[in-house]
Amino acid sequence: MLTKNQSGFLYMFMSVCAFSFMDLIVKWSEYYPLGQVLFFRGFFGVVIYFFIMPRDRIKNFYYTKRLGLHFLRCLFGLIALIAIFIALRNLPLATVVSISFAAPIFTTIFSIYFLSEKVGFYRWFAVSIGFIGIIVITEPGFGSLNIYYIYPIIFCLGLSYVAIAIRQLSLTEPVWLIALNFSIVITLASLFTIPFGWVMPNMQDLVLLCMIGFLGGFANLWLSQSFKLSEVSLVSPLKYLALVFGIIFGYLIWDEIPTTKTISGALLVVTSSLIILRREIYHKKEIPSNTRHE
Repeated sequence: MLTKNQSGFLYMFMSVCAFSFMDLIVKWSEYYPLGQVLFFRGFFGVVIYFFIMPRDRIKNFYYTKRLGLHFLRCLFGLIALIAIFIALRNLPLATVVSISFAAPIFTTIFSIYFLSEKVGFYRWFAVSIGFIGIIVITEPGFGSLNIYYIYPIIFCLGLSYVAIAIRQLSLTEPVWLIALNFSIVITLASLFTIPFGWVMPNMQDLVLLCMIGFLGGFANLWLSQSFKLSEVSLVSPLKYLALVFGIIFGYLIWDEIPTTKTISGALLVVTSSLIILRREIYHKKEIPSNTRHE
C-alpha cells in the first residue's frame, strides 16, 4: 500500500509523462491545421471531465457566480495553449520545454499586482536568474532573430495569469469545473477555424489526435491529485523530467541536439523556479497546481 507521498509522487510522474507525450504528438501534428488540433485537445478533455463531475451537477454543471473570472482564465489559457502549440511546431522540443519552465517567474511578478503579495529579495533574485536564462536560450538579436522564440514566452505570460486566476477561483469553485470550462472554450473556439480548412485524418492519425485530448485531460487531473496527496517540495522538482524527455524525444525523432546555450539557459531557469518554490514553501503559501500548459 502506497503512502500519500508515494502516491503523489506516482501521480506527478504520470502527469509529466502524459504532458511530454502530448507535446510529442502536437509537434508531430504539424501537417494538420492548428485549429483542428485544438479541437481534439478541447473536445476529449470535455469528455473526461463530464465523467468525473459529481452526478448531482450534471444538469447545472455550468452554474457559477464568478463568470467574469472564468472568462479571463479561459481567454488567457487559450492564448497560452495556442502559443505553446505554435512553438512546439517550429522550435526544438527541448528549447520549448526549457523556456516553459519560466512560467513561475512571471507568476511571481503578476502576484504583486493581482494578489497584492510582497516579493522579497530572494524571489527577485530568482526572477533575475530566470530572465538571464531566457536570454541565454533565445539569444535575442536583430541579426538572427527567430520570431518563434516569442511564443513560449507568450505561453509563460498567459499561464502565469492562469495560475493567479485558478488560485482565486479555487477558493469557491471545484477544480473539475475550472478545467471543464476551459476545455469547452477550446472546443468552441476551434470550430471557428473550420472554414480555413480541416484535413480528414486516417485512422492512425485520428487515434493520435484523440490522444492529445486524453493525455492533456488526464495530465491535469493527475497533476492536481499529486499536489493534493503529497508535499509540494517532494513532487514539484519531478516536473523537470519533462526536459529530459524533451531532449530524448527531440533527438530520437527529429535529430534535434540541444545546444550549449539551451542547456545552460535551462539550468538557470530551473534554478530560478526551484528558488521561487522554496520561498513559497518557506512562507507557506499555496502553490498553484497548474504549473504546466493545458
